[in-house]
Amino acid sequence: MDMPRHNALVPAPYRVGEVYRELPDTVTLRLVPESGGRPPYTPGQFNMLYAFGTGEIAISISGEDEGEGFLHTVREVGAVSTALARLAVGARVGLRGPFGAGWPTAEGSDVIFVAGGLGLAPLRPAIRRALARRSDYGRVAILFGTRHPAEMLYRQELEQWRQRLDVDVSVTVDHADALWHGNVGVVPALIARTVFDPKNAVALVCGPEVMMRFTVSALREAGVPDGRVYLSMERNMKCAAGLCGHCQFGPEFLCMTGPVMPFDRIASLFATREI
Repeated sequence: MDMPRHNALVPAPYRVGEVYRELPDTVTLRLVPESGGRPPYTPGQFNMLYAFGTGEIAISISGEDEGEGFLHTVREVGAVSTALARLAVGARVGLRGPFGAGWPTAEGSDVIFVAGGLGLAPLRPAIRRALARRSDYGRVAILFGTRHPAEMLYRQELEQWRQRLDVDVSVTVDHADALWHGNVGVVPALIARTVFDPKNAVALVCGPEVMMRFTVSALREAGVPDGRVYLSMERNMKCAAGLCGHCQFGPEFLCMTGPVMPFDRIASLFATREI
């Protein structure tokens, strides 16, 4: 069942069912509700995760398990994310959500997923959806960039996607080591090498804002209309219910109308610094 609106500020109790070590500072938590089922969600939405005794932060949903759990990929960057990333199996957390607008389904279109670094996590459920329903789409391309081969997220799953014959997977790194034999450079540069119909393509983009800025420029040069480009905008979510104003982006409250936004809706704001 959907979470009732009057419960939007009340965390539900969840338990850590499993911890997957992705990188030295990054884990994926499988969170299972203590009672009831997992509420429905749309790929691209987020939950508010509460680490008892520390605080609460917004974390994008990075997938679901085969049972009733949510998957959340967490990197240690602050007090709350560090507390969450260091939880053990069986630990209790509070969860509010899901919140926000998710990725479009884009059936019948070519779909280009463009991710930078940890931005692959919010895109992963949409990628899994597209690959599970592959016949509903035209060409599917996954373009992923990271700083260094050692910082590559979901390495095993990326390799599984790469082995499929019905999807184009391109990975690039900013800085290569002696063992890396793939692309070197920024992820927007991969767009010019990717085959798709720009008039019938939908691009889903998530990563650092500077990366998304250059990605939008590359997609425009390729002929993709602004209204068919979707960005996941990260801001400081506090209440997730449109009350506190911390996630305000111009006239938008991203916890309500985002985090996923069509670029033509925010183009003028995106070009303005420090919004």
